[in-house]
Amino acid sequence: MKIFWLDFKLAYRNIARQKRRSMIAIGAVTFGISALILANGFIAWIFLDFRESTINSHLGHLQITRPGYFEAGKADPNAFLLPQAMPELEKGGESHRIKTVAPRLSFSGLISHGESTVSFIGDGVSPQEQAVFGNAVQISAGQNLSAEHSSGIIVGEGLARNLGVKVGDHVILLATTASRGTNAVEVTIRGLFSTVTKSYDDAAIRVPIEMAHRLLRTNGAHVWAVLLNDTAQTDTMLTALRNKLKNDDLEIVPWYSLADFYNKTVSLFTKQIHGIRIIIAIIILLSITNTMTMNVMERIGEIGTSLALGVKRIGIMRLFLAEGILIGSAGGLLGLALGLLLSGVISSIGIPMPPPPGMARGYTGQILVTPDIALQSLALAIGTTLAASIYPAWRASRMNIVDALRHNR
Repeated sequence: MKIFWLDFKLAYRNIARQKRRSMIAIGAVTFGISALILANGFIAWIFLDFRESTINSHLGHLQITRPGYFEAGKADPNAFLLPQAMPELEKGGESHRIKTVAPRLSFSGLISHGESTVSFIGDGVSPQEQAVFGNAVQISAGQNLSAEHSSGIIVGEGLARNLGVKVGDHVILLATTASRGTNAVEVTIRGLFSTVTKSYDDAAIRVPIEMAHRLLRTNGAHVWAVLLNDTAQTDTMLTALRNKLKNDDLEIVPWYSLADFYNKTVSLFTKQIHGIRIIIAIIILLSITNTMTMNVMERIGEIGTSLALGVKRIGIMRLFLAEGILIGSAGGLLGLALGLLLSGVISSIGIPMPPPPGMARGYTGQILVTPDIALQSLALAIGTTLAASIYPAWRASRMNIVDALRHNR
């Protein structure tokens, strides 16, 4: 241990002696790591915001259905009906983790206003419980669903535009009932909404679940959407509910199994981040290799003297490796500090972003620096500089003593 401490002490003196070259090397590591932290932090914030928006807009953390609903439910939805209430979740040890259980009744049909008629996809939801899901469904005009106004519905912005309606207009909903007949109800547009998905806004309506029961002449729900207090508890609750409800002919599906677009987006952005890490690692590798090689060339005489005085070749190699580790540590810590400072400043200002392809609205981005991002960036800085120092250190340790001493003349 004492030998390693001495190696780092001598390495520090050598770095301090070559101030200009050392500062260039440390600067390259610092700016590379700070850039990596900012890129990683921006992607991490997108993942978090997109995840919570996906969960709160319509999925919930868990969805409880009849087995096979997601494969065959669209063709025969009435064969997969559940009771509207789920008292099993209101008692027991898991209830404190659950924020709400929202029944959903999905249907489709035609919506008419004047001479215009277009198709729609609809969800019957509980207005009280739906309010707990947050603002992922943004009301752009009018008001949200209300239990006091059972004949009021909300309509996607794109559907309202295609139909030529506004808040306060009366429309007719026509749908196929559970008995294969048809039924129609007159409703009032209470508000217009938008979500993150434009294609959904172009075809969707939401109605109180009691109105959906009247329209479809049925009871119950197709899905119980379970919203938890903490997304990190998803897998724990999934296991607990599967054990609790295993004899009730129910299927419990986590949100990430249904969020195909989210999963593909995460996969794409993760590959991009890996590409950025490789580029930054190559930049640091080339910069440190060049610096250490120049360091070895300028200290050939010094290396020869050390070998002549009895310093072992492994000791010479350890010395140069210690210099690489110190440069990586200093650059990594400075890059981490700079990245944290810039992320705080940028997040306080916000990053205006246009709507992504297929999305209905833009957003204001931020930078989220997690402990994992910080540790991975610091490890990349130290690991890369250490790897870049191996060849110059090995070259220095392999020098011929007589040839090295000639450089002292």
